[in-house]
Amino acid sequence: MVNFFLLINKQGQTRFSRYYTKNLMKAEERVSMEAEIARKCLKRSDNQCSIFDYNQYKLAYRRYASLFFIIGFDDKENHFSILELVQAFVEKVHIVLEEMIVNGCIVETNKNHVLSLIMDMNTKT
Repeated sequence: MVNFFLLINKQGQTRFSRYYTKNLMKAEERVSMEAEIARKCLKRSDNQCSIFDYNQYKLAYRRYASLFFIIGFDDKENHFSILELVQAFVEKVHIVLEEMIVNGCIVETNKNHVLSLIMDMNTKT
């Protein structure tokens, strides 16, 4: 099971977090845990595995430019499917952005319209 999804920049600041479990962790504990996870990911070299253990979680991360996409999950999840999830997420962000900005001009900001365009694109392929 996926427990959380984090986006952290190279300075170690959490830019996005989403938790999927009913864990009764307090906000201060989450901030502390996110900071520790950020430090661990930032310290890892490029030749180290991008999947490692942290407390009761397995962590998988991918770095794209200056952002780390980090997923905390349990032993029941397939490690490679977690990395594929990150890749799919990044690809979807690119697709959404391409529908909103064309040649440097903002062409659409209505999320429902953008999503309908993407859904239409998916049905035609």
